[in-house]
Amino acid sequence: MKNLNQFSKFDWDKFVNGKTLMHVRTEEWTEYETGKHLGVKVYALITTDNTDYGNVGVELNLYEKLMIKVPRDLSIPKGAEIVPVNVVSNVYGEYRNQLSITAEDIEVASE
Repeated sequence: MKNLNQFSKFDWDKFVNGKTLMHVRTEEWTEYETGKHLGVKVYALITTDNTDYGNVGVELNLYEKLMIKVPRDLSIPKGAEIVPVNVVSNVYGEYRNQLSITAEDIEVASE
């Protein structure tokens, strides 16, 4: 992902403003060591990116994929526009270009 470093104290609401997320798939989320079921991992594609990054010539995150962990089971139609609810997110990685996202829930905005 690009331009995440400008969100050092990561502001999910600012980052997602101007973006549309489309559900791609859902997988089980399990604890690595025990295999305990924790919920689901929802994979989404950024299909619109009108976010103001504050720089001219900044690369957008259009068509980047996101993985959102949700601590409950969900059934979301493939291709639906989704909105994560009560998000906790952090930027990490050697180049600060990775994003960890956990949401309380996912709302379906349109199918």
